Order: sequence, then C-alpha cells, then structure tokens
Amino acid sequence: MQYLAMVLYTKSKILIFMKKSFLLALILLAVKVSFGQRTVIHCGNLFDASKGTLQSQMTIVVEKNRITSVEKGYSRTSGSDNVVDLKTSYVLPGLIDMHVHLESETRRGGSYDRFTQNPPDVAFQAAKYAKTTLMAGFTTVRDLGGSGVNIALRNAINRGVADGPRIITAGKSIATTGGHADPTNGYRRDLMGDPGPMEGVINGVDDARKAIRQRYKDGSDVIKITATGGVLSNAKDGQGPQFTDEEMKAIVQTAKDYGFNVAAHAHGAEGMKRAIRAGVQTIEHGTLMDDEAIALFKEYGTYYVPTIIAGRTAADSAKIMGYYPPLVTPKALAIGPKIQATFTKAYKAGVNIAFGTDAGVYPHGYNAKEFAYMVEGGMPAAEAIQSATVTNAKVLGMSDEIGTIEPGKYADIIAVKENPLQDVKSLQNVIFVMKNGTIYKQ
Repeated sequence: MQYLAMVLYTKSKILIFMKKSFLLALILLAVKVSFGQRTVIHCGNLFDASKGTLQSQMTIVVEKNRITSVEKGYSRTSGSDNVVDLKTSYVLPGLIDMHVHLESETRRGGSYDRFTQNPPDVAFQAAKYAKTTLMAGFTTVRDLGGSGVNIALRNAINRGVADGPRIITAGKSIATTGGHADPTNGYRRDLMGDPGPMEGVINGVDDARKAIRQRYKDGSDVIKITATGGVLSNAKDGQGPQFTDEEMKAIVQTAKDYGFNVAAHAHGAEGMKRAIRAGVQTIEHGTLMDDEAIALFKEYGTYYVPTIIAGRTAADSAKIMGYYPPLVTPKALAIGPKIQATFTKAYKAGVNIAFGTDAGVYPHGYNAKEFAYMVEGGMPAAEAIQSATVTNAKVLGMSDEIGTIEPGKYADIIAVKENPLQDVKSLQNVIFVMKNGTIYKQ
C-alpha cells in the first residue's frame, strides 16, 4: 500500500512538472515571437546614399535582420511593433571602413606587445575594439592584417558570441622577407628564423601561390599584400617596392582563382604602379603617388583607400619621445603628413575613392574623424559619406546586401543628431546603431 502511494505521488509530481514545462515552453515561445516583432523606425531625415541627398519624414520597417520597406511619411504602427523614434535625427546606412586592424591599438611602447602577448590576450582586446567600432556606427569593416585572431573574431561575431561589425578579413598579410608585414622584423637574429608562406612571407612565384592557398585554407576573405615598405614596421625603408612584377602577377592570378580580391599597402609610387598593373582591387595609403600612378588608377579602375587619419596620427605620435622604435620615427614624420595632400590630388584627378582609416594606428572608435579630413581635402560631405556606404559596398561586392537603406538589404542603420551634410563631424557622435536587425545603441 505504501509502495502504491509513493507511485501515485511520483506520477503526480511528474504531471505537475510536465505542466510547468509546457507553460515554460509557451512563455519562451512568446518571448521568441516578441524578439521576431517588427521594428518601425520613424526618421526625421533619411540619407539616400545612392543620390547623396536627404529625405524628410520617412519610415523604415525591419523584420528579423532585413529591411522590408522604406516609406514616405510616418507609417502607422500596431501594438506589437517595436517603434524607434528618430524624428529629430538624421538616419544613415551603417558605415563601412575598408581598412582596420582590430587586433591592436597604438600606444607608447606598443611595438613590444608581440613579445609579451599570447593569442588569447590579443583575442580579448580585439573583441573590445570590435565592439567599440560597432558603437561608433561602423557596421561592416575590412580587417587588413593580423595574426589570424581576426578570423576567429569574425567567426565569433557571426555566431553571436561577440558584438562587433561584420568583418571581411585578410587574416595574415603577405610580405617579402624583411618587408612591411614580415612578422620577425626587429627580432634578435637568433629569434628571426626564416618565416615562409605559412607565416605570410614569400620569395618568388611559387611562394606567392602557396601563401594565397594558405590564406584560403586559413579562412581569409580577402588578400592583403605590402607592395612597398611601411611606416610602422621596424625596418629602414618605408616606400621602396618589395615585390617583383612576376610575384605580383602570381599573387593576383592565384587570388582570382581562389575567389579573392587583393588589397595592396603602398606608399611609394613604383610599388603602387606594379600592384595596379598586376590587377589589385585597392591601393591603401598611396602616399607618394605620382601622375603616372594616377593615370593607372583611372585606366584600371583601381580604388584608392587614403587613411588620412592614420598618417596624421602617426606623425603626431612620432613627435613624442620614445613612442615608436628609432627606425619608425623618421618614417612617420616624413610620410604621415603627406597623405591628406595626396588625397586631394587624387580626388581632383578623378581617382575612385573608397573610405578607409587604418584603425589601430589611431585609437579604435574614432574612425569617423576621417570624414572631416576628407572634407578638408576638398571632397563634399555627401560624397565622403557615399564613399563609406554605397561605394564601399560595391568594392566589397555586397551592393545587394549593405550600403544603402532599401528593402531586402541587411538592417544596418545608424543615426546622428545633427545634419552630417552641413557638419560632417556629427558622424563622430552616433546616437543609434542597428546591425543586422539588432539594436546595439539607442
């Protein structure tokens, strides 16, 4: 009898547990439905990136991670809608930065971090920099070189494990021995070793092909090469060409075979010209471009990514005693201040301009300062904003997904309080950020 009573009691508890579980499931389902509700954004002013103009009193409707409609006027909403009131604000597509380095950030003595930091250290700080970048209104970035942690960061963000912009990453940049992205520059001789294609260092055509295939194996999205010397590498030359024509052609052809575009860091004119003739998609920095290089930009349709803020920041930092290693300081002082004038020359000549900043050379989150420098250099504010939206989406091959606020595209939307066409510096104070349909800042 006692046994029967225990069985009945146990069954009763099981039934109660099942009922509770069922109710919990209904609650969770309701929560899930609420997460899937429409978001209706009432915009006082909406920037049309295709035309470079503002439209007043507009409504954007978002469902899940996509824009479903863009309507004139303030559309009616239902009780289940998530309504975002931006009637006194200026709404724009999420911004795109074509040149960042999320694994690091400039600081005095930072060149020695590679001797003290382990990959997990790099990963945690990279996650912080990624979130900072997103909160500044940049919903998509192209990371042009790191240790490979940038690939893991991209994957973590895509899985929803970390908050950050959509990342298109090069993984490890490709250099020649002693070149700008040789990871052992400045090492003691017995520590230098002889890095090869796996580490992104090549010498010759076969190495070039192998390095591309290794990036493919690693999971990179784009190829970055250092066509000339650089400013911040611990090496003497900051402008000479560092790849032969044959190596350049092998890189671009193999990259094409594997579905990659190629971005080329270049300060000096000769390396720049070799890269353009080989068929790279973008030239980064382009500091010392001459008239022949400008003609090649226009002939080949190559895009120029100026990174003015990086040049100015590096030059300012170099004036601080001990900020950079001795080999770096004179290069930063010589090359950094010239980028803005080069931008003006290229823009007036009709070179294609894509927005990029080299974030990490300056503190992350200040990417929008580049707009002010572009406007100072002669580009109208509307065009500068277009370079960071519709133009960059085109360069990335993602015009169907990002770059404008249109039905069917990802819901990447930001807002500022002041009119950016009248004062482009307003983009340095983003008050609303939505990426992929999720609101991160409001």
